[in-house]
Order: sequence, then C-alpha cells, then structure tokens
Amino acid sequence: MAAAVPGASRARAAAALLLLLCCCGAALPGGLQDQAEQFFRSGHTNNWAVLVCTSRFWFNYRHVANTLSVYRSVKRLGIPDSHIVLMLADDMACNPRNPKPATVFSHKNMELNVYGDDVEVDYRSYEVTVENFLRVLTGRIPPSTPRSKRLLSDDRSNILIYMTGHGGNGFLKFQDSEEITNVELADAFEQMWQKRRYNELLFIIDTCQGASMYERFYSPNIMALASSQVGEDSLSHQPDLGIGVHLMDRYTFYVLEFLEEIHPASQTNMNDLFQVCPKSLCVSTPGHRTDLFQRDPQNVLITDFFGSVRKVEITAERLSLDRDVPGLESKFPEEELATEPLKYAEQLPVAQIIHQKPKQKDWHPPGGFILGLWALIIMVFFKTYGIKHMKHVF
Repeated sequence: MAAAVPGASRARAAAALLLLLCCCGAALPGGLQDQAEQFFRSGHTNNWAVLVCTSRFWFNYRHVANTLSVYRSVKRLGIPDSHIVLMLADDMACNPRNPKPATVFSHKNMELNVYGDDVEVDYRSYEVTVENFLRVLTGRIPPSTPRSKRLLSDDRSNILIYMTGHGGNGFLKFQDSEEITNVELADAFEQMWQKRRYNELLFIIDTCQGASMYERFYSPNIMALASSQVGEDSLSHQPDLGIGVHLMDRYTFYVLEFLEEIHPASQTNMNDLFQVCPKSLCVSTPGHRTDLFQRDPQNVLITDFFGSVRKVEITAERLSLDRDVPGLESKFPEEELATEPLKYAEQLPVAQIIHQKPKQKDWHPPGGFILGLWALIIMVFFKTYGIKHMKHVF
C-alpha cells in the first residue's frame, strides 16, 4: 500500500496542474486569445495552384478565359509560375477564328487581356487528359517529366485546384473524348492526403451540376465550391459580337471581380467568397462544402489559397530609403518610365473596366454598300430621264 501512495499523489498533482492551465486559458483576455488563434490559424509554408481547362473548340472560348483569369489573379497575389500548374486543352489565342491573335479577353469591352506576354502553359492541347491530371495530383509521373509539369507540394502546402469545362451529374468531360468522375477525383485527393502532399486544399469547379463533383470527397482538410447544384446548368456571361462567343462563365466572372479587390495583406475570409455570386446574378445556385475542413471558414483568409506565403528576413541594420541618395537615382528618364506598358498582372482592374463605356470603333462601309449605292443612283437616273438620254451621258 505504501508503494502506491507516490503514484497516486503524482496523478493528483497532474490533475491539479491541468485544471490550473484550463482556468488560466479561460481567464486570458480576449485580445491575447485572438492573437493566439491568429498565430495558429493555418500552419502552411507554401502555396500551389492547379488550374485546368478541359474544353476544346472555339465555342468553348469562355472556359479558357475562365482559367486564365484565375491564373492572372493568383499570380498577382504572389504565387509564382514555378508553383502553378496550368493546363489548357485548346489555344484560343492562336485560333484562326480569333480576330485579335495572341489575345484572350474576359470582358466584352476587350480591355482586359488575360493571355498576356508571360503566360506559362504547362500542359496544352492533347496533353490535357484525365490520366495526366491524376498523375499531377498524385505525383505518379515519369522521372523524365520536367519540373514545371510537377506538383512538388508537401504536408505544409495549401493547394488551390480550379477546374472548368462541360460536366454533368458526377462527371466532368475532358475534350469531349473522356470523363473524370467524382469517385476518381475523391480517390485522387485521398492519395494526396495519404502521401502527405497537402496541408489544406481548396477545390473550385465551374461547370453544370458542379456540386456533384464534391459529393464523394472523404479526405480531411478539403473545402469545395461549385457554380451550380445538381440538376442545374452553369450559365455563360459577357457575349461579344466581334469575337462571336461568350467570353466567360457567370460564376467565374463574379469570382474574378471579387478577387480584384483582394491584396496580399487583405483580411477577407472564405465566407465572403461564398457570397460573391448569389442566384440573382448567377441564375444557377452556387454551392460549397466545409464539413471536411478543420478550421472555421470565417478564420480562413482568401490569401491562404489565392496568395503566397512571403519569406521575411529579420535584420538589425538600418536601411535608408531617402530618394536623394545618389546611388538610388533611376537610370531611365521619367518620360520613358511613364510610357512603359503595364505588366500582365498589373492591368486595369475589372472593377474599373466594368463601368467603362465601350470605345467607339471606326466605321468603314463594306464593299457591298458602295456597289448598292451606285446601283441606286443608276436606277434613279433611268426613272427620271429614261434610256434615250443615255447618249448624252456617254
């Protein structure tokens, strides 16, 4: 009996210590508790994005514009090309039907070119297949595959996966020749979790009956958004008469407009993203799923997925930022700097473009118009003077 007393006393002491810690935690001021929650909010150290357009052919122009718009937004918020896997099933910029080659526009005023000069497409044309997509996610790719075509994520990676194309109840078509099902996609995400390839994952899909694609998910730390519920179509937006097709889908258009207001230090959370496209705007009913996600969406920043973790180096040295220092003078005159074109990710925001008036285009009469005008003049002449006066003309 005497030997059991020290063990019992240690157990009581541990219980008392645990109770004391709980009481202290409950007594913490609200500010300190908020700071602690802010510090432990995510735990990721790097960001990746996998952006997939699964449609070919000119009438699916909007799907390429959808993907490139998201690509532009994540690059603007800090995710570099080395951490983006871009898959485009068709090259709309070089399509013979494109009236403005080397451009892809996402707005009917043709002010926002989402193709740009520094777009790095990793998988194009017939490389965009279900097999290649699943291999990218799971990491089961040949050793000869270049680094730019690999998803080199780890257990500290937050991954954004965006997909757009034509789909149905439980499937998404790839190039009208094959399909990926919601079961295959769910199994791929489970393999990623088992292989410790992500910390948290955000899945966004813009397609008809998009919510059916996340119904079978069962892996932890996945948040999913879709443009439409089961039985609903995801509708297009922004028709353009000059190009002859719709330029974007409604859901992605309003998501892009929302992201234009986000900056790297923004405190906007995921609950705000859930509300960007109500049924009054999208016509379809967007959906989201958060039951597999461990954190409250209200505490998840948009930049946890659309932005990039920035490395900070702490230094004790004092740096002078005075413009009068001779070594900091610009090498170029102000006039040249003023006329330098904007970079791809710094173009005019969509929020300003939407409220702009369309540019007036120069009007040129078609060839048939001139011919018809001459025919009208000759008819009026015959009706007025008759054929007997023709000898006075010639």
